[in-house]
Amino acid sequence: MTLVDPSLPDPLPHEPGVAEPADGAPVPPEPAGRLSAVRLLATNPVTVAAAVVLVVVVVLAVLGRWIAPYGENEVDVVNALQPPSGAHWFGTDELGRDVLSRVVLATGVSLQVALVSVTFAFVVGVTVGIVSGFTRGWLDTVLMRLVDVMFAFPVLLLALAIVAVLGPGLLTTMLAIGVVYTPIFARVARASTLSVAVEPYVQASRTMGTPSWFTLGRHVLPNISGPLIVQTSLSLAFAILSEAALSFLGLGVQPPSPSWGRMLSEAQGFLGQAWWMSVFPGLAIFVTALAFNLLGDGMRDVLDPKQRTVIEARRKR
Repeated sequence: MTLVDPSLPDPLPHEPGVAEPADGAPVPPEPAGRLSAVRLLATNPVTVAAAVVLVVVVVLAVLGRWIAPYGENEVDVVNALQPPSGAHWFGTDELGRDVLSRVVLATGVSLQVALVSVTFAFVVGVTVGIVSGFTRGWLDTVLMRLVDVMFAFPVLLLALAIVAVLGPGLLTTMLAIGVVYTPIFARVARASTLSVAVEPYVQASRTMGTPSWFTLGRHVLPNISGPLIVQTSLSLAFAILSEAALSFLGLGVQPPSPSWGRMLSEAQGFLGQAWWMSVFPGLAIFVTALAFNLLGDGMRDVLDPKQRTVIEARRKR
């Protein structure tokens, strides 16, 4: 017979289905809460470095007019083709223009083209993708066949065709890049919508007669945001490269506006004489595109449940 001291508090009842620990055995601690996506991203040094680089790029794009020591078209023929020095950190081009100032001021142009074109592709592509995946039927067939036709053309070739028809310029470049990346967002959004549309909460919403636009905005779009965020980061990197390619061919940003691709095109005739004219704009393109790609890879690992579990387990070890 077991005697119970009446001065001790009553033991708390155990939850049903949970085994009671043996006498004297230590109670296992509760599992720590899952880290938020932002905090988990902060544990990846590569992703943090990429984010820092992109912050610098954004600062240069916004405050470039106050950071650049010279104007983008400030000509000084006497000091043409000068190597990097204290007066001109990145040297000068064939007209004596400061390469550092042109690289800094071209940052805003390239980033503007990338943001506007990817935003256009995101809005149009995601709308087409979720409507196609949610409604199915003949509308899905028609929309996806149109997307397949656009996929049949190489990205740069289709962009060149659009610019050739509409004429070169900043707005045309934005439209061309936005159009060629629209089917990518449409495919990603449709594939994600197909998997979410069969979930019980979506089916219940449709059964209750909820308007389709409300179901898409309330239940579907938030649950497919992960792949879309990753695709946006990757598309920004490719938009930077596409703008540089079009400007290099003379079909993108037109003078007197500075552009990294245009600077590379102008440096072709001086590769053996003034290496700095091509190296610094090329590095700007490479570093910016690489930062967007690395940030996209980091977000993909965090937003993917399987990869996130692996990362959290590795962090605990």
